[in-house]
Parts: sequence; structure tokens; C-alpha cells
Amino acid sequence: MLPAARSRRPGRWLSALFWPALLLLCLFTPLLPRLLAPLSAGVPPTTDSPLWQLTLAHLGLVLGAELIVLLIGVPLAIYVTRPGRAALMQLAEAITGLGQTVPTIAVLALAVPALGFGTLPTLVGLILYGLVPVVSNGVSGLLGVDRAVQDAARGMGMSTWQRLSRIELPLSLPVLGAGIRTSTVYNVGTATIGAALGASGLGEPIINGLSQQNTGLVLLGAVLAGLLALSLDALLGLLVSGE
Repeated sequence: MLPAARSRRPGRWLSALFWPALLLLCLFTPLLPRLLAPLSAGVPPTTDSPLWQLTLAHLGLVLGAELIVLLIGVPLAIYVTRPGRAALMQLAEAITGLGQTVPTIAVLALAVPALGFGTLPTLVGLILYGLVPVVSNGVSGLLGVDRAVQDAARGMGMSTWQRLSRIELPLSLPVLGAGIRTSTVYNVGTATIGAALGASGLGEPIINGLSQQNTGLVLLGAVLAGLLALSLDALLGLLVSGE
């Protein structure tokens, strides 16, 4: 590793860990509720469930949806970028793109009659919204692999699977990783709407605050959701960059 790269590494770690540390500070100390007390009739806003429990539920919902997104999106991106499948690639991007043309609340509302209230319709909405950046970035990353590198690997006798696993996927990982980060951040925000359908998470204080006209309670959920999104983005950035 070059000296300059070594010197940047601690700084990247400190920068990435700042947001998780701030999130933990807000979850396990009364700092944030006290700061928001002036916006909540002078009383620190409180929730029925502990903030850490709401955050864990929110995190579990987002990560569960993102896992399904990866299991669908990455194989789909690989399949449609194989030679001779240009029409399928355009179709796949168009279909997945439909997920973000419909308003979030409409997607969730349409899922309720079939799936009922609770976590399941929210999960479906998160999957639909999370697929777009993963598929589009996966396609862009795989198509962006230098043709000369692929020809060299083919000349060395590598099989199709070996070229994919050793050449294409590693070289496309930065672009694909950016799509995963975008998808995850989108879904942290989208998951807050799921509280209106009965899903647990950081949307609960936001929905309750709106119904009670309590600005402090709304901001309590919004700030924590924002810190969670920044924390996941920073940690995924480290993971993708291999730091």
C-alpha cells in the first residue's frame, strides 16, 4: 500500500465512524430529546418504545429488504448484460424503473389489500424502490468493464464463470456498490412511511408527532432516521472501498 493511501486510511475510518457514534449518542443519552424540548411544549419528546428498539426494528426492515434486493437485482443485472440480450436489458431497466415512478404511499396502499397491514406491505414497497439503483448501477458497472481485459482473460483460457467472478464483478464493484448505497439510503427514508401501515420503526414518532401536532416528536424520528442513513452510507462506503 502506498504511503499516501496508508495516511488516508485512519481518516476515512474516523470520518465513517463519526455518524454511527453520533447515532449511538442520541439513542442512549437524553441529549436529542432535551435539544428538541423547546419544539415539544418545553417537554422532551418521548416514545412508547425505547428509541434503540425502534431503530433496530427500522434497521432490520431496511437490511431485510436490501438483502432481497441484492438477491434479485445482482443476478438480473448479470443475466441481461450477457452478449445478445440488449433487448432484455432495456426491458429489465424499464420494469424496475416503474417502481420509482409510482408515489411511495401509493405502492404501500396498493399492497395492503393483498398483504394486510404491518411489515409485509412495507417490505414489498422497499424492494420495489430499492431495485432501481442496484439494477441500473449493476448493468452500468458490468458494461463498463474494459473489453480488452475480458479478451485477455478469455485468451488465458478462463471460463465464462471465471471471467465473471474474477474479472467482471470485482471491476464493476465500485459502481455496483454506489447503487447499493443509494438503494439503502433511499429505503431508510421510505421505511418511515411504513409506520402508517403498522410497521415498527422510526416512522412511529413521526406519524405520532404529526397526529399530535408535536414538532419535537416528528423531528426526533426524522433526525434518527437521517443519522441511520448517514451511518449505513458511511459504513457501506468503507466496505465497498475495501478499507
